[in-house]
Amino acid sequence: MNFLKGSISLLAPYFSENKGIILVGLVSLIIVDVLQLLIPRVVKHAVDGLTDLSLGLGQLLLYSLAIVGFAAVLAAFRYLWRRCLLGTSRRIEEGLRNRLFSHLQTLSPSYFDRTRTGDLMAHASNDINQIRMATGMGLVALNDAVFLGLAAIGFMGYINWELTLYVLLPMPGIIIGTKLLTQKMHQRYKSVQASFSELTEAVRERIAGVRLIKAYNLEGLELDRVGSHSQNYVRENMSLIRITGGFMPMLLLFSNLSLAIFLFVGGRKTILAEISTGDFVAFISYLRLLTWPMMAMGWVVNLIQRGRASLDRIKIVLDTEPEIRPLAPVRHLHTKFEKLSFEAVDFAYPSDPESRILEDINLELLSGGSLGITGPPGSGKTSLIRLIPRLYDVSQGRIVVNGLDIRHIPLEELRGLISFVPQNAFLFAGTIRENVTFGSPNVTFGSPADESGLYRALEQAAVLDTVQSLPQGPDTPIGERGVILSGGQKQRIALARAFLQPKPVLILDDPVSQVDNRTGNKIIGNIRQISREKTTIIISHRLSALSFAETIISLENGRIVESGSHEQLLTKNGFYARIARMQEIEERFNDI
Repeated sequence: MNFLKGSISLLAPYFSENKGIILVGLVSLIIVDVLQLLIPRVVKHAVDGLTDLSLGLGQLLLYSLAIVGFAAVLAAFRYLWRRCLLGTSRRIEEGLRNRLFSHLQTLSPSYFDRTRTGDLMAHASNDINQIRMATGMGLVALNDAVFLGLAAIGFMGYINWELTLYVLLPMPGIIIGTKLLTQKMHQRYKSVQASFSELTEAVRERIAGVRLIKAYNLEGLELDRVGSHSQNYVRENMSLIRITGGFMPMLLLFSNLSLAIFLFVGGRKTILAEISTGDFVAFISYLRLLTWPMMAMGWVVNLIQRGRASLDRIKIVLDTEPEIRPLAPVRHLHTKFEKLSFEAVDFAYPSDPESRILEDINLELLSGGSLGITGPPGSGKTSLIRLIPRLYDVSQGRIVVNGLDIRHIPLEELRGLISFVPQNAFLFAGTIRENVTFGSPNVTFGSPADESGLYRALEQAAVLDTVQSLPQGPDTPIGERGVILSGGQKQRIALARAFLQPKPVLILDDPVSQVDNRTGNKIIGNIRQISREKTTIIISHRLSALSFAETIISLENGRIVESGSHEQLLTKNGFYARIARMQEIEERFNDI
């Protein structure tokens, strides 16, 4: 089986770790199968005794008690194998899902730029579940198909080999049919899983955007779009069912052919006294036991093909290497942050390497310094600051921290220097406290000092009054993505999160874009105070937010077109001076 040769490497560690439990489960399963094979022997002796009138009530009671005893032992060992084998499949499910999520966290942002969330959700749910079924019930069915099937044939042969050979005549049809059907299964299963990913992404996106859908009164249109994905999923499954649906009917056809052959040939041998009535009853019991392994073989193929298709999809993700990782030789930061430099940096996004976003960027920022960045939309401001924590890598040139190329510094060390506030604030579906302390794992609240740190960060972000007005203060749940908060409140909670972290570099991407001038001025005043203790990089279209910076640069078309202090740039009559005059007029107009 290709499943056992290719992707099994993903499962091998889990089988190795749980090999003792798996062995106990398999032994228990074999004991169950053996006991099922012994019960027809008891029935045979009872029937033979009843037929020749040699069986007394005492012996009949013993046979009955023997079957009850077998049943009790069967129940105990059946519970044991289910606990061991199905329990192990759940551990494999847990381990594989954790491994997948852990690996996803190592992948670079560019991977998520080109991969849909729905695909990843399908991997973590439906694909993992199919693998669990293959490693749980698939293993059980495989054992039964092999051991119970061969043992049943052996017991039938013990009764009469000639009759057994007649009964097995239809079996090659099962092998040929299985081979023909399984050739088409694998690709169909992959198509089904891909369509499930499409459906998952469509539903996720519409639920996330349900407020916008309602605002535009487009419920019917979006229902049709999701319905289209749902219909495609059904079509793919129906295409698969046309293949898998033939398995059980085929197995039942051949098993009933075997039964018909047995009734004719076995009945004739019983009439001719070549086998006893008890042998006839026992043989038909073994034939019924053989029906399950035949069905189990079809189920095994079904489960393994599903598991293989899902495992192939998971393996593609796990085999994806992170594009952002330390280059050899690794260099460690043995001193505190001292200097950040851009040296002839060019940058293009991996999805479009021919389109330069940044060109020939040269900058230098000393510890404790402040840098302001402005420029028209699309000039490369956000792309520039994304390069510092290595969310993306430079295309040419290098970025240097303390004299070391950041590509050689471990990511944990590099990002451990930086508090980063992106332009679009993201909040988790927890409390305000949990969101503010995110990224500050060493903060344990309860002591007055810790509480004061939280409230100080909220005050610096100009959101403390808002938080205190909420029913449970900082312990108020804010819903998915902070749904109960306004855009400005979300932005300020994200700022408080960055202010709380004791990191030497603070990077802010348009931190006052969603607040009014009064609140924005208050936040900028607090950032000015914080910048005396931290190296600060701030992007803003509101030039009053940059005026305190020691150095301000203007970007246009990915290039630095002017650089200097606020006062120096005002005298150059460039982009910065023109925008400053326009904003000054606007502020005067608003004050009227």
